[in-house]
Amino acid sequence: MDTNILLENGTNEVEILEFVLGDNHYGINVAKIREILTYQPVTPIPNGHYCVEGIFMPRDTMITVISLRECLGLKPGEDQGLFIITNFNKLDIAFHVDRVIGIHRISWADIIKPDSTINAENNGVSTGVVKFDDKLVVILDFEKIVTDISPDTGLKVTDIENYEGRDRSMCPIVIAEDSPMLGRMITDCLKKSGYTKLTLCENGQIAWDTLCQLRDAGTGNLYSKVKCIITDIEMPIMDGHRLTKLCKDDDVIKEIPLVIFSSLVNEEMRRKGEQLGADAQLTKPEIGMLVDAIDRLIDESCLSNN
Repeated sequence: MDTNILLENGTNEVEILEFVLGDNHYGINVAKIREILTYQPVTPIPNGHYCVEGIFMPRDTMITVISLRECLGLKPGEDQGLFIITNFNKLDIAFHVDRVIGIHRISWADIIKPDSTINAENNGVSTGVVKFDDKLVVILDFEKIVTDISPDTGLKVTDIENYEGRDRSMCPIVIAEDSPMLGRMITDCLKKSGYTKLTLCENGQIAWDTLCQLRDAGTGNLYSKVKCIITDIEMPIMDGHRLTKLCKDDDVIKEIPLVIFSSLVNEEMRRKGEQLGADAQLTKPEIGMLVDAIDRLIDESCLSNN
């Protein structure tokens, strides 16, 4: 199946691959997918995590295979199924699924964010739900699935130790991040590095509304209220690329440095971010590099705005 589908920049659209496990339908952002392969025998790893089936080496690249059935607590399947080979957070991971239905192009506005009754902060593995025809498709949080199996693949919070004890409280930051867990971790890390004045928004739309309200408030220039914008890419209602386009198309807001901080910053996504005007782009494990980028961009902007 061809997963090399290009979307126009900043249109707030996403391609979702629908796949099946048993009788349940799930989805994954096509931007995470490298390819889809038929099942291949894997080599088990002694004392590995129970969700890890093992490893295999297509074209001399070693890839870990994760059983989504095990991760989601489903009964073992009978058929061999397919491997969805993904790349995010600089990792190549194969997810074992039963079968693939197809690709849907939708707006992020059509994705419903699960509430806390079905998606608790530390346990939920769904980033959204979308209705296709007469069925609901659950979009899975693949980053959380991998981090739960191997915590070392998550945010490298120890990188913040070098920045502790500073005072950057005069530099307000607006953050767009839909994951409650990641939002909390990012804000905790930034506070430890001295950035204590933070506004956390759960999607790009709320971040955009917040920026517009500050712009239109008429109590001083906007740059005194917001020194930097940080945005994820994947978010319901409005994604980070759409937010970036709106910010960089606005005559006032465009002066604020904007950083894309996402698991999806691969070569293609980096080109999109550059075309939209993002000032920096970093993958989510690199929290120390995020602080470095924020420091540099704010310092440069302060010089140019004085």
